[in-house]
Amino acid sequence: MNQEEVLDIYRRTGALLSGHFLLSSGLHSDRYLQSALVLQQPDIATKLCAELAAHFKDQRIEAVIAPALGGVFVSHETARALGVRALFAERVNGELTLRRGFTIKPGERVLVVEDVITTGKSTRETIEVVKKAGGTVIAAACLVDRSGGKADLGVPYRSLVTLDVPSYAVESCPMCKAGSAPVKPGSRGLR
Repeated sequence: MNQEEVLDIYRRTGALLSGHFLLSSGLHSDRYLQSALVLQQPDIATKLCAELAAHFKDQRIEAVIAPALGGVFVSHETARALGVRALFAERVNGELTLRRGFTIKPGERVLVVEDVITTGKSTRETIEVVKKAGGTVIAAACLVDRSGGKADLGVPYRSLVTLDVPSYAVESCPMCKAGSAPVKPGSRGLR
């Protein structure tokens, strides 16, 4: 599956939005990728995440983890394709942590996944959760990297799609300057 085929899935499901958006990073953008609209279709989620998992089939991955909420389906379906456990980290008092009895064994080989990476902040936080638990982060992966490949995660990473979608701080947002107000379609509140 190539990048254009993945983008076509986002278009067909109405998940590639145009407008004025407030991203979970606090930045503004004129495009938003609402992966939940893609991942609500189990057959599509399975296909995309199997494609993502294929990049890591020879890496001896033992568990897959994602930040909740957006990455939960990606973690589950990627783990299914790799035949390993699926975990997710949740925010407690603003900090990502393992809950619900999830554990990572010392030295366990872990793949960190996400639906969309913009700045990489949630992915980096999830990497820290794995390290703090004693696991070894082998790599990170996402369905869509909207940073144009510029996100610094501190580990190797892959994506099915790489886009260079501009993001703006509030004070430099051209849409705000034009009088437009942003909408927040994502799942995570601002920090």
